[in-house]
Amino acid sequence: MGWLFNVVYLGALVVAMPYFAWSTLVRGRRRGGFLQKFFGLVAVREGDEPCVWLHAVSVGEVNLLATVIGAIRRENSAVEIYITTTTHSGYELARARYDDCLVSYAPLDFSWAVKTALRRIRPQTLILAELEIWPNLITIANRSDVNIAVINGRLSEKSYQGYRRVRSILRPVLRKIDCIAVQDWTYGERFVALGAPTKRVISTGSLKFDGAETNRRNSKTLRLRRLAQIPNDAIVFLAGSTQAGEEEAALDAFQTAAERHPLLRLILVPRHPERFDEVAEMLDERGVNWSRRSSLEHSVVDPTANVLLVDTVGELGAWWGVADIAFVGGSFGRRGGQNMIEPAAYGAAVSFGPNTKNFRDIVQLLLDADAAVMVADEAGLVEFVSRSLDDPQWREALGQNAQRVVAAQLGAVQRTMEALRPFLPEPAVVARRMAA
Repeated sequence: MGWLFNVVYLGALVVAMPYFAWSTLVRGRRRGGFLQKFFGLVAVREGDEPCVWLHAVSVGEVNLLATVIGAIRRENSAVEIYITTTTHSGYELARARYDDCLVSYAPLDFSWAVKTALRRIRPQTLILAELEIWPNLITIANRSDVNIAVINGRLSEKSYQGYRRVRSILRPVLRKIDCIAVQDWTYGERFVALGAPTKRVISTGSLKFDGAETNRRNSKTLRLRRLAQIPNDAIVFLAGSTQAGEEEAALDAFQTAAERHPLLRLILVPRHPERFDEVAEMLDERGVNWSRRSSLEHSVVDPTANVLLVDTVGELGAWWGVADIAFVGGSFGRRGGQNMIEPAAYGAAVSFGPNTKNFRDIVQLLLDADAAVMVADEAGLVEFVSRSLDDPQWREALGQNAQRVVAAQLGAVQRTMEALRPFLPEPAVVARRMAA
């Protein structure tokens, strides 16, 4: 069966080549790891310590690994952690955030790449974050006696309907996974319907809630606030994980409100690094007084600049801690939204657009608790920001409700570890190997 998947993947790759070329040459999207992806030539793991291989496709999944890695190490301090990711931004973040782990690009699901990567990593356990069901990887890892688990599993209705068409092929693959820890039973039931054994599926809640920082006075946020010289009496509107067009919408809302609220600051954090210069050009064209995050440590901060463009990767979680008013991007276009838990955990007044299919359950929790506002369009965002400034009590109530929602969802890490524990290297085994 592996050769069939290889043929399908090669065909899909040929069809997608024009898009890859366009996104690289025209949009400047950076791609890396050719040898690792196509031939499995990932970084070689030295030594004989037991190893847990965690795979996270991009930035969001890389971030949520933090709490699981910490929990694994508390129980098995000598276990080596090997992280792979698919995107360039995910790779750069993993290297920066987990500098004590081995990090590499993940092999694509070609059988030859997977076999080579497994020989170089030599894991005892393979953990896949969210929805990474790769048939060759799972099948070959299973043949190599590697324990396989999915954490923070999710399966949207659209993905489920697509997988149903190939259920006969997917069923034997799912049966090779030892544990599928899903965010809720709606997702769990979909995995079971596709062929996963019921006894191997467990609902643990979302790890994204447990990984969210709630203390605005954490060291990273305080450092960024000092670096940007944001006054204590300033009101910060932050638009994070934004896509094309959303920065303009946020700027319109800011400029409309700033006429009546001169203490208002705007922070823009585009989702993709290749768009940093594009957003910078837009700010120049609009004639606003702005500064770059990357220049804050190397030049004198302009105290009159009331717009900040965050042109760095991996800091958004800490920047949300300075926000009083938040807009979560990827929600006006077709992206399907981005993670709104982080600003909610800090108690910001949270807003997002109507297209949040990737976070449907979280959005519903927030809306049901009057803990966030869905804005229909740019005009709705202008209205939301203006009301948040004109009615501080309403703004604060939104934030307090959001923090209560997050607090009620905590505990996913503990439940995930309970599900994973039988499939992780045992502490006694680790100790014996280290002693030898």
